[in-house]
Amino acid sequence: MKHYTGSIEVITGSMFSGKTDELIRRLRRATIARQKVQVFKPAIDVRYAEGKVTSHAGNDFLATPIEKAVEIVEKVDRDTTVVAIDEVQFFEAEIIDVARRLAEKGIRVLVAGLDMDFRGEPFGPMPVLMAQAERVDKLQAICMVCGDEASRTQRLVNGEPAHYNDPVVIVGASEMYEARCRLHHELPRD
Repeated sequence: MKHYTGSIEVITGSMFSGKTDELIRRLRRATIARQKVQVFKPAIDVRYAEGKVTSHAGNDFLATPIEKAVEIVEKVDRDTTVVAIDEVQFFEAEIIDVARRLAEKGIRVLVAGLDMDFRGEPFGPMPVLMAQAERVDKLQAICMVCGDEASRTQRLVNGEPAHYNDPVVIVGASEMYEARCRLHHELPRD
């Protein structure tokens, strides 16, 4: 089924908030509706499987790993109606133009990614994608300290909060990240 109007939908939140599970849920629904779906992910994300997007809960969906955003435009088939991009925060700013161009062609573009880095600052292209999207869903995780809703991602190094000046991009999972609420998110700056 072809969409008459393209759109951009952003699924965002901290780590462990269910972003990829929600992306996969929407992809499965599109597949049931007989829509042609293509899924892309950054090649640097090799945490679970190279040719799949995989949630921390273990759900997965076939995906094409790519190095640069422009590869998506080159790899989208003519009859594709839904394009999904997981871990979109890892792509360069060009991903914004790619998403816009696809939506202008009538494609439903689903993107999932962290809205903030471990510092609690806007992450890569996410702020612009959120501003330009027709729909934004911000999911909450559970704070690993107090059990309240968590909107932040805490990076841990040897069990201690990462320092503000540490590198922004380090791909990992529960061995080095926790979901935290605003109160319990720690960021040493000394």
